[in-house]
Amino acid sequence: MARTVIFNDIRDPRFITVRRGGTLSDADHHLLALWAAACAEHVLHLFEQERPDDDRPRRAIELARAWVRGEIKMTEAHNYAFVANAAGKGLPDAARFAALAAGQAVAVAHVAAHELGAAAYAIRAARAAVPVEESEEAGRQECLWQRAQLPEEIRELVLDDQKLRNERCWLAFNF
Repeated sequence: MARTVIFNDIRDPRFITVRRGGTLSDADHHLLALWAAACAEHVLHLFEQERPDDDRPRRAIELARAWVRGEIKMTEAHNYAFVANAAGKGLPDAARFAALAAGQAVAVAHVAAHELGAAAYAIRAARAAVPVEESEEAGRQECLWQRAQLPEEIRELVLDDQKLRNERCWLAFNF
């Protein structure tokens, strides 16, 4: 099965830091990482119910926040994304998507545009955790919760990104 890539062919300069030729400030990059961590943490219980002794996704979320505080380097955060993603391998969808949300959240340190992956996987986790007839409403509620958590400084940026990449993100942001 082909892997879905949530990035556009051309990187959006709004998600590239100023020092790398984009327009994203470090402060806003940090806010994106914190928001992504909050999105992943909101559904983390779905993974932990399945694997209570596996702390890899929780550790990924902690490392995302540690990167924001300057306690770890970007490479350490980025490398841990693969660890969090591996935690979800072979699990039911809700738990797997929750682990992937955590992996995307910690990857924001490396590429800010991973913020949308954390949110989209969290929505997919919420939808997968309920019976199919309730999944659309669960996704809507998760999306609305996420939007309510957006700091004002990055709100417009993220909402525009949701519109631009919604199709690549399994239409998770249709609400």
